[in-house]
Amino acid sequence: MFRTPISRFATLFRNPNPHKLLPTEPIPIFTKKARIFGPKQKLKMPSQQILPITYHPPSSNPATTEKLLVKSEEDPSTRLLLYSHFEDEEKAAPLKPLLPKSASYTFNTSTTAAAAAAGSANNNQKRRRRTASDNSLYSSSSNSSSEEGAADRQSIAGDVEHAAAETYLITRLSLKLLSYLGVGYRWITRFLALGCYSFLLMPGFIQVGYYYFFSKQVRRGIVYGDQPRNRLDLYLPKNSDGPKPVIAFVTGGAWIIGYKAWGSLLGIQLSERDIIVACIDYRNFPQGTISDMVQDASQGISFVCNHIAEYGGDPDRVYVMGQSAGAHIGACSIVDQAIKELGEGESTSWSVSQIKAYFGLSGGYNLFNLVDHFHSRGLYRSIFLGIMEGEHSLQRFSPEVMIQDSNVRSAASLLPPIILFHGTADYSIPSDASKNFAETLRSLGVKAESILYEGKTHTDLFLQDPMRGGKDQMFEDLVAIIHEGDSEALAKDAVAPPRKRLVPEFMLKLAHKVSPF
Repeated sequence: MFRTPISRFATLFRNPNPHKLLPTEPIPIFTKKARIFGPKQKLKMPSQQILPITYHPPSSNPATTEKLLVKSEEDPSTRLLLYSHFEDEEKAAPLKPLLPKSASYTFNTSTTAAAAAAGSANNNQKRRRRTASDNSLYSSSSNSSSEEGAADRQSIAGDVEHAAAETYLITRLSLKLLSYLGVGYRWITRFLALGCYSFLLMPGFIQVGYYYFFSKQVRRGIVYGDQPRNRLDLYLPKNSDGPKPVIAFVTGGAWIIGYKAWGSLLGIQLSERDIIVACIDYRNFPQGTISDMVQDASQGISFVCNHIAEYGGDPDRVYVMGQSAGAHIGACSIVDQAIKELGEGESTSWSVSQIKAYFGLSGGYNLFNLVDHFHSRGLYRSIFLGIMEGEHSLQRFSPEVMIQDSNVRSAASLLPPIILFHGTADYSIPSDASKNFAETLRSLGVKAESILYEGKTHTDLFLQDPMRGGKDQMFEDLVAIIHEGDSEALAKDAVAPPRKRLVPEFMLKLAHKVSPF
């Protein structure tokens, strides 16, 4: 039967002993023009070159194999023959009868198709693995930056959520308070005045609020107790060389609208003078009464005394300060702690001896003298007595009266130095409240002083003057007392740049006139 060169070549690869079937004459193979792709290199071959392929019997001689390997690099036809020789050795297993031509064609076609499909699948799988590997490398390379961005976004989201929750709480408590107070002419005029006052100071509030929420020097919402609103904010100096003096600050708010963020302006400005400020939040009425407020403030002071070293503070230089209602709450905490330490078997988590001094700003310390005054200003007697837990508790929560009690008078010897700041034009709490309290303390042997500022209102010392910029007398007096005996700190204070203005002067003057406080 006549066989074409291609059929003879196929028989060569099917038969384990092809030398018996091959003809003696060479098989002509016609190839097309070949070209090797490279940098402008071509393999010059004739258009129809005839390559003779001659079969050589298998040889086990390594030298022969080595010669073939060398020759295969020079002659492509030898490489084809060499691979056939190796394949024959590997397939030296059991012989199988030859298939007919039609079956052989079908078998080869199906096998080739299956191999092609398997190769395509393997290629796809490798491509997927390569893509996954590239994606993994990309994700790992950008892992650190993405984690930092996610942490920042999570931190900002947490701050916003915390602020929203506390805003909702304050709003709900304010509405509940209004239901107690009723809507009267006096309260309507007070709220309108408060709205105008806040609008005039809004440029300063925006700047302070931006610093409060976005500065890295402010640590917000540090938990100091297990009661609602037992949180405090820390204002840390940028200079961290050595332990810093600390002020535990209790904010005001008529025992009703107090909030730790009200001390932001004071905290920012004192931190610029290397003083750490801890603004303590506490339960307000109607969420709590005066005993709850004093308990929260005392627990916040305890946290500062025992943990401030972790934040760079000096536990041997801790001061307590309060403003308005916060000044009253802070004074109650100090006197109550001294009385506890006087008693036997009373467990305490902090000591009055840890407090270097107490600063009261525009506070009231004798509630018997303030009940009628507050009633005339719109804080009605029934509400005020509800805050103070009844008329029978006025003595207990009047530091000026309590310290004169014969049973606890000896506790006065435990009190730290007390300095009281007050404006003479304060209509919310008259300046006589600070004067009388300082005189009473001095009569008991306590180192006490009242510093009065002529023509200053209830909010001038705390808001308008700090927003005015430049030199603030009350602020400078406070810093001088804290840095007393520290020559290096006093030298820095002498060359400290003036504080920048936050609100235009004409708006500050209008705010002074419309202030409801």
